[in-house]
Amino acid sequence: MQRVIKYNFKSSVLALFSGLFVLFFSSCEDTVKLDLNEGTPKIVIDAELIWKKGTTGSEQTIRISKTTSYYNADTPKVSGAQVRVENSNGTSFIFNESAPGVYVCTNFVPVVDMDYVLHVQAEGQSFTAVEKLTSVTPINKVEQKYVPDISGPDVLVVQIYFNDPADKSNYYLTDFKSDFLKFPLYVNSDDELLNGNEISIQFGDTDLKPGKTIGIVNRGISKNFFNYMKLILEASQGNPFSVPPGNIRGNIVNTKNADSYAMGYFRLCEADAVSYLVK
Repeated sequence: MQRVIKYNFKSSVLALFSGLFVLFFSSCEDTVKLDLNEGTPKIVIDAELIWKKGTTGSEQTIRISKTTSYYNADTPKVSGAQVRVENSNGTSFIFNESAPGVYVCTNFVPVVDMDYVLHVQAEGQSFTAVEKLTSVTPINKVEQKYVPDISGPDVLVVQIYFNDPADKSNYYLTDFKSDFLKFPLYVNSDDELLNGNEISIQFGDTDLKPGKTIGIVNRGISKNFFNYMKLILEASQGNPFSVPPGNIRGNIVNTKNADSYAMGYFRLCEADAVSYLVK
């Protein structure tokens, strides 16, 4: 059974809006810089421990930074933090700082369905989070095809297939990377209507051409992280005129001050990665 999760087509409607905005603002010569309110900087903990099939998963990286103003092009890094992850057996894995804000562990031991606890002490604050390592089935195959696009020529689509386990509810996060994408394209999906069947996830773009290489990573994720990513993706890909949620909170809490939580989400994922050369 197939499921179309995502197309990344350049919409003719979006093109129309873009054209109208260009015409409207073409007569304006002065650059307008809005005076935006700046909130109190928050610590951001990017803690994805990902175990790719075919590897030991022993090397893992956690990045710690801080939020900054809209016009600041540089992301402040948080150095000098103490970072460790402890599993449900009581074994601790220490993450040492290898570069400003980058903390690396080289002896991590991933175990599917085991609980792990993140502990971070940074800038006088203490943070923690708990998550289970979620498994994923391997990608069976990758195919490509052309599909009609109302805004122009047919669009090339790359499609992955994998088998969904029938014994439980499953959630997935898939990313597609290529040199024509400024950022990875993420697709959130679940097996609500396809439990126990073969699932397919598609990615298409007008810049996707023969000779391009697509890096694809499919993760098994928890339901809570699925819901978190759903909010993130809706805020980033939704109506540009809608009001995004003020704060999308993850699972990382401050042990002493609940209002001073860290941004980000501690997650542990088994993943299958493939590289596909478009023909």
